[in-house]
Amino acid sequence: MLFPIDQAPGDADRLALQICETGESVTFGQLDRRANQVARVLRGCGVARGAHVALLMKNHRRFLEACFGADRAGVYYTTISTRLMADEIAYIVRDCGARVLVVAGLDELVQPLRPLLPGDLRCFMVGTQAPGFESWEAAVDAAADSPIADPAQGLDMLYSSGTTGRPKGVKWPLPQTAAGARTMLVNLLAPLFGYGRDCRYLSPAPLYHAAPLRHCMTVIKLGGSVFVMEHFDAERSLHWIAQLRITHSQWVPTMFVRMLKLPDEVRQRHDLSSMQVAVHAAAPCPVEVKQRMLDWWGPIVFDYAGTENNGFCSITPQEWLMHPGSVGRASQGVLHICDEEGKELPAGETGLVYFSDGPVFEYHNDPDRTAQTRNAKGWSTLGDIGRLDEGGYLYLVDRRAFMIISGGVNIYPQEAESVLIGHAKVADVAVIGVPSEDLGEAVKAVVQLLDPSDAGPAMEAELLAYCKQHL
Repeated sequence: MLFPIDQAPGDADRLALQICETGESVTFGQLDRRANQVARVLRGCGVARGAHVALLMKNHRRFLEACFGADRAGVYYTTISTRLMADEIAYIVRDCGARVLVVAGLDELVQPLRPLLPGDLRCFMVGTQAPGFESWEAAVDAAADSPIADPAQGLDMLYSSGTTGRPKGVKWPLPQTAAGARTMLVNLLAPLFGYGRDCRYLSPAPLYHAAPLRHCMTVIKLGGSVFVMEHFDAERSLHWIAQLRITHSQWVPTMFVRMLKLPDEVRQRHDLSSMQVAVHAAAPCPVEVKQRMLDWWGPIVFDYAGTENNGFCSITPQEWLMHPGSVGRASQGVLHICDEEGKELPAGETGLVYFSDGPVFEYHNDPDRTAQTRNAKGWSTLGDIGRLDEGGYLYLVDRRAFMIISGGVNIYPQEAESVLIGHAKVADVAVIGVPSEDLGEAVKAVVQLLDPSDAGPAMEAELLAYCKQHL
């Protein structure tokens, strides 16, 4: 067995992962053997060390088995959002140069997808079969479960959100280590969040996202048990925390908002006392939302930031209470705030967030975009706008690509979004710039209400008054 990294007697029979809704479970011994089988299938498809595979899968136990198999075969694995259209999926598959594609839970998509893919791509499907797709279960289950002859440490290559054009693969150098060795992420996340053998980790988000995938795999590598929800539901999340005695979990701020807006009697009926650490990522959490979560769950809500991992920020709940709104200090790399010309700015001034002395990444097949992330000193930025206080704590304002210029004034939509999401009747909101002959851009909010029947002129007036009061 290659995991847990620090093995102990009896580990082969301990729980590695479980799907919450179905109860389907996998022990460490089973996961080890299935990872070997996946690695053998990949080698049999001509996927050598350093090559690429793609996974287009809803949350499923074979998702993580495939990732661990690729991790063991020394290949790059790209997990693709199941919410993309066929042409967007085909672009990513072609761009990453995948030799193998595995699809699960998207039967309606495979027929329009296959003609858009390279003819020589080996395509597999979990469950029902379709023309041009082989059975993934049949291929994996028929493979020997002993290690391949040339195991090596693999790595994910995930794609950016594509908010400013086509998404791009975030590529780090492949580790030059043996399969199963401690990785940069293991060494980073374990001490920050206390992942280890006693961890019972709940993953309520799609596994194709960076944080859920990386945290799940890290927990398993360190000997903890992972519980995966097929999809997020606010009340069911509380149910699983209580029933499974979850100790650790990872969320995005929208999930916090939806749990907070459950009726009080629903929130109070679930025993959450087992929870020790709740990590949130992916987007800055509005101050009011974070404060309400701390009031409800206690001082266990941690924050951290970055898919490209050119740097890494984190903040404990105790620190956040002294620096409300901050995403923390650099726990990997060195933070800098710079103006558009790359000149470093003093504490308190707002500018582009750069990291130096962090891991090196590039955007796959896009040297121009990679170069745009660097300044003359070689520091890298993801386009976030923020400021540092005197103690080195980072406060994110927004992303440069989202900035609205209205009448010559820079407006950051995140500020308005953070206000509107706090309204009792709002489920979700996006603030955008729209063309205006007078101002260049005007600011508009697209609002999803908890109760759609509330929509109308009266609700519009109520929300505008709410903004005037709080902005």
